[in-house]
Amino acid sequence: LATGVASAVALPVTGIAVGAYQIARGVGNSAEAVKASKQGMQWDHEKREWIFYYLDKEKEELDKLEAEKNAGKTASGEAASADTAERKVKDRAYYDLLNVSTNATAGEIKKAYYKEARKVHPDKCPNDPEAAGKFQALGHAYQTLSNEQTRAAYDKNGPAETGNADAAVMNEIDPYVFFAVMFGSTLVEPYIGELWIATTADTVMKDAVSQQQMMSEEENLERMQEEADDIAGKVAMAEEAKLKQRKREVKIAMNMRTRIEPYMDGSVAEDLFVLGCQEEAEKIAKGSFGATFLVTIGTALQLEADEFLGFQKSFMGVDGHMTRMKKRANSVQSNFKIVSSGLKAASAGRKVYKEVESAQQKVVQAREQETLKAASAAVEGTATEKTAEEISKEEKEKEETDAAQAALAAAKIEESIPAILELAWAVNVRDISRTLRKVCKKLFSDASVSVEERQKRAVAVRIMGKEFFNVGKEAGGTMPIKTDTGDIKARAEVAVMTTMAKAQGQEVSEEDTEDLIRQAKTQAAAEAELNKEKEQETPQK
Repeated sequence: LATGVASAVALPVTGIAVGAYQIARGVGNSAEAVKASKQGMQWDHEKREWIFYYLDKEKEELDKLEAEKNAGKTASGEAASADTAERKVKDRAYYDLLNVSTNATAGEIKKAYYKEARKVHPDKCPNDPEAAGKFQALGHAYQTLSNEQTRAAYDKNGPAETGNADAAVMNEIDPYVFFAVMFGSTLVEPYIGELWIATTADTVMKDAVSQQQMMSEEENLERMQEEADDIAGKVAMAEEAKLKQRKREVKIAMNMRTRIEPYMDGSVAEDLFVLGCQEEAEKIAKGSFGATFLVTIGTALQLEADEFLGFQKSFMGVDGHMTRMKKRANSVQSNFKIVSSGLKAASAGRKVYKEVESAQQKVVQAREQETLKAASAAVEGTATEKTAEEISKEEKEKEETDAAQAALAAAKIEESIPAILELAWAVNVRDISRTLRKVCKKLFSDASVSVEERQKRAVAVRIMGKEFFNVGKEAGGTMPIKTDTGDIKARAEVAVMTTMAKAQGQEVSEEDTEDLIRQAKTQAAAEAELNKEKEQETPQK
């Protein structure tokens, strides 16, 4: 009984003591955090300590990692392979075109391509009628060898066969170029970098190529090895994706630091800086989806600047906490938008699949009935031999039915495009907001300048965000995106053409792509009008 009473007393007392210790520790850590934050320090989650962050130092670190990667070295700096002997490959024609060894690193291949491209570029060889063909072949060779997956497939199987033409085309499509054209993000690239959706598409395409290579394997041992390599490759790609995102954030931070430098050093007065931001925003607004980009970027920059200044200047950081609540509300709204858009896209996709499948089943059933009818007639002895004209007529009808099915499928897919675009934009908005949050953190935490200078950076960023948002709002950036199916189709077609052209080394400017999109829309509208006229004339005949 005495032991029980002692335990009943000791346990609550112990709990109170532990709780008091944790509270005291939390208060102490909070005080330390407030002090460190005021000094502009950052919490390092890996080292578990407060540190001073330097933007230029991180840039140097990333450049070093990139140089080691291009030189084919490991993170420790040791050579990846000391073997200088030529590797055995199925075909070495592409290596010979670039004049490199089969052991060439990614950096050596890139350097060789630029060297050889200057020799055969059509502009450099106006008197050589074969220059264009040589330049195109060289570009194809580089595109194949510069990609780890396509290079491995080439080394093992040689050039892609005719049956694999679709895969070859897919390999030459650069997702970054495609989405830059699709969403018109070239003008805002200094502030958003390469969109996450493009990086994801690149990873998906690489996975698809890897899967295609695995499907061609026949021996189980080789298949198992391929699967093991695939798992290791996915881990490596995940690390590569993190590194890409980190490089993206640092690059944007450097761009923004350069952009606000005239305001920081006083060479441009605030009113002129504001005017410059307005002019830049108006130029961006004229581009495709420019207004939406401006609102998204402007909102993110204002919130990040207000949060930083709120914690730095307001009493007990009250304004900072208020802004953080706004950020969380925006984040919840953004996530909800992605979920709702995803449901719409999924619903649209299911509807398309069901309608197309239903139409196909009707055709199959009709053909099965015709087959059964013919078989029944043969059994009963009432069948008659078909003439060549009848056979030709049936084949023509079959072709027309198949064409109609293809047209129906295309039309139904077009109906789902707006829902897919809405989802893509919801993903883009969250991606841009998250990226700019980390960008601003780097910019406002850069210990290479004083805390006062960092606060001035935040003021400059807030000015830029405000002007971007206001111009974007006036241009309709806060309204739902207009989903013109014709415009989307034209953009997709031009995006594919542009990325294929750039893969062959051709220069295509944003003005060129916009002209091509306008031409594609005009041509599509003319074809649609012509088809409409034909449909109206058909009943009269």
